Amino acid sequence: MIPRRFCASFLALATLAFAACTSSEQASYVPKPKGYPRIDLPAVSYVPIPAGHPYQFEVNSAARVLPDTFKNAEPHWIYIYYPTLKATVQITYKPVLNDVNRLRGLLADAYKLTAKHNVKASMIEQQQVRLKNGLAASLITLEGEVPSQFQFVTTDSTRNFLRGALYFNTATANDSLAPVINYVRADMMQLLNTLRWK
Repeated sequence: MIPRRFCASFLALATLAFAACTSSEQASYVPKPKGYPRIDLPAVSYVPIPAGHPYQFEVNSAARVLPDTFKNAEPHWIYIYYPTLKATVQITYKPVLNDVNRLRGLLADAYKLTAKHNVKASMIEQQQVRLKNGLAASLITLEGEVPSQFQFVTTDSTRNFLRGALYFNTATANDSLAPVINYVRADMMQLLNTLRWK
């Protein structure tokens, strides 16, 4: 039979040890920061797109140039698809036909498409730039949980009009996609800087 005094001492020590462990655990608990999956970005090298379009530019060799599968797609609409990144740059081309009213309509349509993102965008920034090839372009950056984070519009005002928009085929939050967005954005700038009309 165990003496009462021993049981009381054992209970007191056990209670003290339990209290000490509990208080130290609470004091040292720090919530883990939100983690994002690691994204390995492909090495960058550029190649010309296949011939047969009224435009020519360079794309990343890690991407594939595919015909646009949208049911209302027109000739020379293409997808620049990044299989490992689940990203697509949709390129839409329209001839201007030396018609200033047609050009105004094309620009208005492009900005209407961008404005549709106002519901989810926390910011839309538009910037006019002069490209290395001498052309001008309008760059549109969108922030927030939007389906398209970067777009551009460029034209020679008389014959050609080109619009590009970046899309992701994933539900991942844009914060975690930031490295991929920046990677594809750099490719889109290479596209613009190497653009030539035929």
